[in-house]
Amino acid sequence: METPLDIVKDDLPLMANTSYMLVKHYVLDLDVDFKSKVIEGIIVLFFETGSQYRKTSSTGKGGCQSLFDETCKRRASEPCHIHVTGASDSSSKLEYYDFAVCGKGEEDPFDKNGNHSDKEQASGISSSEDCCNTENHGNKDFVLVLDCCDLSVLKVEEVDVAAVSGIEKFTKSAKLTGASKELEDVRNQIVHELVTLPADCWKEQLYYFTCCSQAPGCGELLFTTGTWSLEIRKSGIQTPEDFPHAIRIWYKTKPEGRSITWTTDQSGRPCVYTMGSPINNRALFPCQEPPIALSTWQASVRATADFVVLMSGENSAEPVQLQEGVLSWYYYVTMPMPASTFTIAVGCWQEVKQQSQQSFTTAIQTNTEFSVQSSQAGFRWHEEICSHVEYPCRFQNHAARLEAVIPYRVFAPRRLMELCEEHLLQLIPQCLSAAYTTLGTHPFSRLDVLIVPSNFSSLGMASPHIIFLSQSILPGGSQLCGTRLCHEIAHAWFGLAIGARDWTEEWISEGFATFLEDVFWARAQQLSHDEVKWQQELKALLRWRRLRDEVQNSEEELQVLRPKKETTGELSESGASIVKHGLKAEKTFMQVHYLKGYFLLRFLARTIGEASYLACLQKFVNKFHGQLVLSQDFICMLLEDNPEQKESGLTVESIFQNWLDTSGIPKPLLEEGETWKECRLVQQVSDEVTKWVQTNQRIKKSGKKKRRQDEVVFQKLLPDQLVLLLEFLLEERTLCPRVLRCLEKTYQLQEQDAEVRHRWCELVVKHKYVPGYGDVAKFLQEDQKIVAVLLKSLQAMALLSQLLCLKRISLPSQWLMAIQCLSLAVSWPLKGSRC
Repeated sequence: METPLDIVKDDLPLMANTSYMLVKHYVLDLDVDFKSKVIEGIIVLFFETGSQYRKTSSTGKGGCQSLFDETCKRRASEPCHIHVTGASDSSSKLEYYDFAVCGKGEEDPFDKNGNHSDKEQASGISSSEDCCNTENHGNKDFVLVLDCCDLSVLKVEEVDVAAVSGIEKFTKSAKLTGASKELEDVRNQIVHELVTLPADCWKEQLYYFTCCSQAPGCGELLFTTGTWSLEIRKSGIQTPEDFPHAIRIWYKTKPEGRSITWTTDQSGRPCVYTMGSPINNRALFPCQEPPIALSTWQASVRATADFVVLMSGENSAEPVQLQEGVLSWYYYVTMPMPASTFTIAVGCWQEVKQQSQQSFTTAIQTNTEFSVQSSQAGFRWHEEICSHVEYPCRFQNHAARLEAVIPYRVFAPRRLMELCEEHLLQLIPQCLSAAYTTLGTHPFSRLDVLIVPSNFSSLGMASPHIIFLSQSILPGGSQLCGTRLCHEIAHAWFGLAIGARDWTEEWISEGFATFLEDVFWARAQQLSHDEVKWQQELKALLRWRRLRDEVQNSEEELQVLRPKKETTGELSESGASIVKHGLKAEKTFMQVHYLKGYFLLRFLARTIGEASYLACLQKFVNKFHGQLVLSQDFICMLLEDNPEQKESGLTVESIFQNWLDTSGIPKPLLEEGETWKECRLVQQVSDEVTKWVQTNQRIKKSGKKKRRQDEVVFQKLLPDQLVLLLEFLLEERTLCPRVLRCLEKTYQLQEQDAEVRHRWCELVVKHKYVPGYGDVAKFLQEDQKIVAVLLKSLQAMALLSQLLCLKRISLPSQWLMAIQCLSLAVSWPLKGSRC
């Protein structure tokens, strides 16, 4: 008997028994109702028997090929009219799908650019029938466990995939009739053949997934819901091999569900979106959460005609009118991904367009050609066979490998369209091109960028084919906007195309993205070598200060990048596991995985040389894209390519000991901390700080007498220099109001980006500068992601309470709760994105 998971209060359980059955594909058919704040519909899951019970006699890929050739070549490109039936007859709708079929010797599945064409607690076991017997003749039935939370499950049934017209092509025998056991075997065989279709038949596969998802049911299944799971069984079925491999679930979300947020956008219009919850998507649809459950999906989402549906999908969906006032949006993904990366946003979004966008993108492409040609030798391993499971991979497509700027769109609430056009739109092709010259082939064929509502809990979040950005990145010039965009683009490679096999190794995603954002942004700005060096040293000092403050004011166990140490990546017999500290409230606001991960990668780059290091990153991407990795996968490859480093004492064990398995600031980093103060940009800031401190002293000595002061000339500073300047001034015991007023006027602090305004608000709070309280109120209202910065100071919380009582500001319920439970140190950093 399997040992139960050791789950403590703050751990996130991943309950799905993926070792027994593994989801390969989801088909979602959903309705979005803004009046009831509910998403309701059907999800059909297609399974393969898991590794613990997979039959050794299963047909291999080679043995299946001849079986599929005729199927892949048979169909012509024609619309498929499918009757979609909901939980009641009144919800029936007509959908239209148009799939072009590919096969051996037919048209390539990519276009010329390498893109795809267009807790509910149950008192017992619940089901449509009152069944609660869990055993059959003394033997326990097999139980399929899915991750599920905050969902109302209405009905579960087996799908009769054998009833689909033409499906006999997917059986080794044409007989689809006979004994019940034989029919069950045939149905599971059909699903097996369907989920293992070759990559060049992806359109045919999507077509049959759709047809099978709409096939009639052939028996309801017993189910029960718990705090974190949905358990399903079929009476008399005792093994995963015999359990139905296609099941249909009717369900609806709850308004308080933690995977999605119902709110209003900056224009006051209703919207709903996935906001990167710690519980991921289990309150959006029943799924398998463990990273090993890589799956594809397709989804039809209906909403009233006022709304636009954006989603993780390879296609740029065009809405189809089903009836007056109702539109349907269809998206699909053919690259297997964890269910946690599924993202949806439904709102009255407006597309931001710029007339010169096409010519500007063309110019970027042209400017990139020289770097593409000069680095072709570095990209030669693209032509090797990929190591991941089979799917239509862009790394194997010649046109995709040459695409420096993938197609992109920008969406925003109407109120923010002008800001997006002014700052964001022109930065996207520059950042995409910079990313391409650094890492090579873009893993995804297109990109949507959405400015999400002000209650968004991050500055950004990356998902397949779509990036969410906070409105906080828009004001104050291009610095914060560009760096955050680069960070999220980097997640396409690290976090999405390459994922962590164990989610406790969050640094694999965030550390790499933080390191690469500097590289991408420097190349996007086309800076000189010296300018790059100065900017990156300034950035390193800012991050070192943030890491130092966080280490001083957080629990040691939360500072470890590999908290499970030698057991990292291990699963229980069933495949269930936990994410250690996954639900701990403080972890939401911490950046240790970003910062220590960044400094580890910076240390490695400086040790072996930046050019060699970036070449190694390219090699790692091309070897491991489409796969899950552990820390040692990267470190071992790096050391194998640079064997001389082992002789100098750089080993996997030393890196684990110094960087990944211990709390606090790593020893190598302590030795480097003072060197950044010699950076030219840092010295400029130090000179300006001296001027402000001396000015403050003179004013305090003069008292209330208004003496004529010699005019002090202050230098213009970059945004990151302003951040450092304000941080240094925060270390001063007192600053008089006249200095604070002059400071705000000199640098136009109200017009700066959110990072700068964040420090200005800390100065206002620390020195009780009443004229600045309005700036604090505005900051909290419009930059709610960063509100946690001020919640860590007792003075700040007192001010917040005062502002709330005076009704100067209004905050979401989650922030009101945070005010009651958070009292950490000042100078907390901004939280970045998740994978």
